Amino acid sequence: MDPDPKSEPSSKTTTSTTTATTTTTTPEAASFSNYKPPSSILIIGAGVFGLSTALALTKRAEFASSTITILDRSPEPGVFPARDASSIDSSRIIRSDYADLAYAALAAEAQAHWRQHLTHPRTTNPKDAFGGEGRYAESGFVLAGDAGPLTREDGSCTGIAYAKKSWVNALALAQAEGRSLSSIHMLAAPKTIAMVSGTRGEFADWGYLNDVAGWADAEASMRFMYERVAATGRVTFINGTAESLLTTETSNSAGSNSNQPTEPPTVTGARLKEDGRTLTADLVIVAAGAWTPKLVDLSSQAVATGQVLGYIDITEEEQRKLEKIPILLNVSTGFFVIPPRNRVLKVARHSYGYLNPQPLTTPPLGAPGNSSSKNPAPSPSKLVSQPHTHLSDPDLAIPLEGEASLRAGLRRTIPWPELYDRAFARTRLCWYTDTATGDFIVDYHPQWRGLFVATGGSGHAFKFLPVIGDKVVECIMDKCPPEFRDKWRWKAAENGDKADGEKIIATEDGSRGGQPGLILEEEFKRNTE
Repeated sequence: MDPDPKSEPSSKTTTSTTTATTTTTTPEAASFSNYKPPSSILIIGAGVFGLSTALALTKRAEFASSTITILDRSPEPGVFPARDASSIDSSRIIRSDYADLAYAALAAEAQAHWRQHLTHPRTTNPKDAFGGEGRYAESGFVLAGDAGPLTREDGSCTGIAYAKKSWVNALALAQAEGRSLSSIHMLAAPKTIAMVSGTRGEFADWGYLNDVAGWADAEASMRFMYERVAATGRVTFINGTAESLLTTETSNSAGSNSNQPTEPPTVTGARLKEDGRTLTADLVIVAAGAWTPKLVDLSSQAVATGQVLGYIDITEEEQRKLEKIPILLNVSTGFFVIPPRNRVLKVARHSYGYLNPQPLTTPPLGAPGNSSSKNPAPSPSKLVSQPHTHLSDPDLAIPLEGEASLRAGLRRTIPWPELYDRAFARTRLCWYTDTATGDFIVDYHPQWRGLFVATGGSGHAFKFLPVIGDKVVECIMDKCPPEFRDKWRWKAAENGDKADGEKIIATEDGSRGGQPGLILEEEFKRNTE
């Protein structure tokens, strides 16, 4: 996946106020056996991709001499990632139920870590296990959809098709793992779904229950991962916001001798927004989640979308009734419910989400010769969808459209009159980094040496927390798993792609509900009409 695996350019960083490391010559990725690791690595983002990658790097002998720095925009010292990151929440679904067999198999690999304290209780210390100490609860998972055609007019699969393909893959995984096929229960009618749901809700037409699935306490799991990374003693954590990436164009345009040979276009670090400091490194890994498009031009590949979540306070009796239900997801509508904990019921919609196109003070890094470091003036026509969260807006509430959708889903899934109109204790916008296919982007930038991108989680990356870093490092070393080589590669803009990519990217993998193309600002205006 290296754009030029055989070349070994010399890369030196520009002078900076603060350096994450010293710099030396580095090839990004030659052949796996001849791979020469960078002496310094800067990871931007301490979310699922960032922390998992950092931990994987510390385990590989090839990187034993590499210094590793994580930069995260969290404003609180010692808190990583920031509290509005998509991975910081009360719960996330842990499942191997995918219509795509490659992701299903990878999720099963991750699940083995989440379930280790359950499958090997005598040899596993819960304190050291990913799912231990309440971080993972095995509730079972109902994946269902509404009746209808299997494909849309554009050829993409519908929700019911996604559910049926996932069912086939779930059976195949159970057989491969030596589990009884009875752990996968087909639910062929709404009444059967209602019986299994534990809520009496006929919330879909067809589905299945997978006993071997559950949910994770997301915030506790991220804290567990952060503590594991910090305990290695190998990783330096820095609080700060990367405003832009540094490149050799910065130094070349800053009065360098024109008679000297021009260096290949190379990313050499990042400039901090808070005080203008710069951090330099041989290899920069941008893993900033929904904030990645602010740093790297992904307009033809990925877009930040806001997803609605609601939290309802419930009684002790309601807690007892609901705490043993399976996770309930209708992929046709995107609505799902996760069993409550501590008398809080979370409901959410996995949808196309809201776009929030806004101008940037510093445009993202584009092609060499047109980078933000060389041309700091933003293009007036260039808009990038950007997260709008409760950290910058403490009074932020979801649009009425989203709240109405959550209410409708709740009534269909948990048809209890006492919950119909109960106020949300709080709501939240969770920001995905969506790609058109739901595939991640884990690859070197084809035009910039020294730049690797790990993003595009598309709302389903969290479950891979125990293993995704190992896969990222394999890709860094040009050893991407074959089944993901095409899925995760950098996908250059094709002829005809619009410059404003946010309006043409919608994840069409069959798992999304809602309406594509909703603009957050316009929905907020409707709140006041």
